[in-house]
Amino acid sequence: MGIDAHQHFWIFDPVRDAWINDDMLAIRHNFMPTDLAPLLKTNALDGVIAVQADQSHQETQFLLDLSTMYAMIKGIVGWVDLQSEQIAEHLQHFSQYPLIKGFRHIVEGEEDADFLMRPSFQRGLKLLTSYGYTYDLLIRPRHYQATLACVAENPNQKFVLDHMAKPSIRTGEYDEWAAFIEKLAAYPNVWCKISGLMTEADWKAWKIEDFTRYIHHAIACFGKDRIMFGSDWPVCLLAGSYEDGIHIVKSLTMDFSTAEKEALWGGNAVEFYNIR
Repeated sequence: MGIDAHQHFWIFDPVRDAWINDDMLAIRHNFMPTDLAPLLKTNALDGVIAVQADQSHQETQFLLDLSTMYAMIKGIVGWVDLQSEQIAEHLQHFSQYPLIKGFRHIVEGEEDADFLMRPSFQRGLKLLTSYGYTYDLLIRPRHYQATLACVAENPNQKFVLDHMAKPSIRTGEYDEWAAFIEKLAAYPNVWCKISGLMTEADWKAWKIEDFTRYIHHAIACFGKDRIMFGSDWPVCLLAGSYEDGIHIVKSLTMDFSTAEKEALWGGNAVEFYNIR
């Protein structure tokens, strides 16, 4: 099964989606399954993991509602307030929906470098583990140390790193990022999405060679059985097309065997997110 392991849907709201600024006009409107379906068909992908783009229970319900209408949605990474005193009740509520595979918090927006290690967050994360949910890590460099501590503290939690930790390809940031990736990949319960890289490069002047050392390093560290492709559509449209994102990854994994390609383009996502 071919799976795009990371993309978003939204009905644009200028207040809620204020992060989509005037430099992002290309994504300042609605993006729904009917917009994505032709792209999946053209690129021989059978479905997607729909990932939250807003931090509210309404967002999780929005994705659930879409999943009842569109079979392309094979799994949902929603949002839940892991720091809430009512986290147990919230997880119990969401557990009735088998299409919810995991949750994510937009930690990259948190100024607190130790956000992931807050006692309230850790308490919620341990409950997440008890339900068998996955957790998507969306971080920035200031969160590197807390991320490593968090993963070490939760060996039974399945984690996946979104967008390879978003290295600043535009500025050539590499050494600190590469060292972090090597340390993180040493934990067998952490996987990695090869996704969201075009928007970390020069939006107007990137070339495939810009991504080579980043993608090859992630593969070398995580191995070919803990990586998965994600488009980050529609955010990727800021820097290129859906096909551009696929072409970058295909060009840099041409030496993969047939089985390894099948794993990258869907098999690993099916295993990680327990897609039936």
